[in-house]
Amino acid sequence: MSDTKSGRGLALQKIPSGWSARNLPNLEGKRFLITGATSGIGKEAARELARVGAKVTIAARSLEKAESVKKELSSERIDLLELDLADLESVRRAARKVDYEIDVLILNAGIMAIPLRKTSDDFEMQMATNHLGHFAFAGLIRERVKSRIVTISSQAHRMGNFGDGTAGAIRDVCLGRNKYSPWGAYGASKLANLLFTFELARIASAKEWGFTAIAAHPGYSNTNLQSVAPQMKGNIWEERSTALMNGVIAQSAARGALPTLCAATFPNLYGASFIGPDGLFEMRGFPKAVRARSIAYDQELAKNLWQVSEELTGVVWR
Repeated sequence: MSDTKSGRGLALQKIPSGWSARNLPNLEGKRFLITGATSGIGKEAARELARVGAKVTIAARSLEKAESVKKELSSERIDLLELDLADLESVRRAARKVDYEIDVLILNAGIMAIPLRKTSDDFEMQMATNHLGHFAFAGLIRERVKSRIVTISSQAHRMGNFGDGTAGAIRDVCLGRNKYSPWGAYGASKLANLLFTFELARIASAKEWGFTAIAAHPGYSNTNLQSVAPQMKGNIWEERSTALMNGVIAQSAARGALPTLCAATFPNLYGASFIGPDGLFEMRGFPKAVRARSIAYDQELAKNLWQVSEELTGVVWR
C-alpha cells in the first residue's frame, strides 16, 4: 500500500486476475476511515479490513446502526464516528473529532435515485450526500490522511452531466434548480465523484500532500442502496421487485466490495487510478483497472466543480 508523495518512481503493479479479500496484506498498525459502513459495500470492506488487523473507523449518520454493525463484526478494532454528510454542521463536528492520523480515507456513503429532497443547507440531497459532504469532510481532515483517499463512484456516472460545464450550470445541479430527474441527479453525483478524484490526484501531486487519490466502483451489487428510493416513495411493490432483481442478478456485497478493498490496499497504484470489476460491462467480477467516461477526465469541468464545491461548502482545500 506504500505510496510516495507524487506517485513518481513507483513501478505500477498489475492487479492479478482473481484478486480477492484473501490477497489482503496484514494491516496491523494501519487505520482506515469509511463513510457509510453500516451496510453493503462499506460494511463488507470494514469487515475484511478489520479481519486482517486494521483499525477501522465507521462514520455513519446513525450511531445506533453503527453500534449494531460493530457488534455484528465482533471486532475491538472498530470504532465509530457520527457523521451526516447531508448536514454541513454535522460534517464539521465529525471532522473536529478526527484527531488521529488515517492511512486511508474511503468515501463510500451514498444514496441513489431518490425523489427530490433538499438538505438544510439547500443542497439537492444526492449531490449533498454523494459529493459535497464528502468533499467538505475530506478537505477538513486532509492533513490527517497519510496514504490514500478512495472515492466510490458508479457506472451510473455515464448518465451524469453538468450542462455546459460552467460554474453556474454546476451550481444549479448542486442546488437542484434544474428539472429534476432522480437518475440524472444520481448520475451527476457519481460523475462528480470521479471529477473530484482526478482533480484531487492532480492537486495532491503538485502540492506534495503525501497521499494519492483513487476511485473505484462496485459494479452491480446486492446492497440496500437500491431499496432506499422505493422506501422513500412508499412503493412496496417497487421495493420487492428491486430486492428480487438484486437476489437474481446482482453479485454479493462482499464481492462488490473487492474494488474498494483493492483501491485502498493494493501497492503502488498511480493517483487517479479507477478500479472496477473485470466482468462483462464491469457489472461483476474481480478488481481490475478500468477507464471512466471521457468527460470524467475533463480538467476544466473538474476545476469548475472544485470551485463550486468550495463555494457551497465553505471548505477551501489548502
